[in-house]
Amino acid sequence: MLFGKRRPVRSRVVIALSLLTLVPGQLGGTETYVRELTKALAANGELEYVAVVPPVARGGANGLPEEVATEYRTARTLPQRFASMGLAAVRPVPLRRRLDAADVVHYPLTIPLPQTRKPYLLTLQDVLHLDRPELFPKWEAALRKVAYDRPTRRAPLVLVPTRFTAERIEHHLGVPDERMRVIPHGIDHERLTPGAEEREPFLLYPARPWPHKNHDRLLVAFALLRRERPELRLVLTGGGHDRRAYPEGVEVRGLVPDDELVSLYRRASALVFPSLYEGFAFPPLEAMACGCPVAAADSGSVAEVCGDGAWLFDPTDPEAIAAAVDEVLRDPAPWVERGLARADRFRWAEAARGHEAAYRELLP
Repeated sequence: MLFGKRRPVRSRVVIALSLLTLVPGQLGGTETYVRELTKALAANGELEYVAVVPPVARGGANGLPEEVATEYRTARTLPQRFASMGLAAVRPVPLRRRLDAADVVHYPLTIPLPQTRKPYLLTLQDVLHLDRPELFPKWEAALRKVAYDRPTRRAPLVLVPTRFTAERIEHHLGVPDERMRVIPHGIDHERLTPGAEEREPFLLYPARPWPHKNHDRLLVAFALLRRERPELRLVLTGGGHDRRAYPEGVEVRGLVPDDELVSLYRRASALVFPSLYEGFAFPPLEAMACGCPVAAADSGSVAEVCGDGAWLFDPTDPEAIAAAVDEVLRDPAPWVERGLARADRFRWAEAARGHEAAYRELLP
């Protein structure tokens, strides 16, 4: 069943990307990774590809040949997603047939659905559930052990976006370094560029209000900054913020279109990124590429990704957050220059080449 309409063959090798657990608008940076990787493989890949997508993610192949797995139950809400994954796990044969013609199968969303007898590899973005288990309800931690930990231990190759993630996987799951490949993500340099807009007196933080995103300490730090800068505002984007009240000066935009987010990057006085943990940090790099100064947490992979392009702070200390932001606001020009140089190092074309090199390792 692999391939409906075939494009001109560039290689006899076929790589299948299983994207069955993709739910648009729900997966944060993981969705960004899938979207940009498929686009980069379509534009730069030398192998032949097919992406198997669920009914809710039609078009998710972004230029690659696509097959919609109608056998996979439509799922949007969390209970629906669990039900769909469970059904696919106990009845994998119809879905597995879609992968039969592939030489290698990649699970960019980690969970190996459907399981395959072909050589395969998976991507694991982070092990937050193992490093910070207190942030997860017991049922979700148990689910991740089955959906993430077991497949990662068994996979012939595991792709990770940072050295930090590789080290944490080896520590928690015992996967040796020789079975992992560190392939940094990229950013969209055609879309993310400096603009002609003037900077406005607001800070930007694009993140869902998950516990590790550290909004509570950010709000304390923002109150400290407002004592000296009463004109300063804090703009929050991302879904889920409508469940709480925010103090004066905080503007909640919710989920915003890509073009609006770029406009915010170009107009913000600075991006503040206080996350306690990241497997890879997209927003700081995206802001840097738009010429926005960045103050970011010295945590998880954030320091590895940001390098010298951002002023780093202790995210557990609101006073440290406020002091770092204040320094960036006082003298933004050096951070704009450093940020542009840092962001330029992260390109999806290079990430696509890294993925193809990993695929080739598994070819018979």
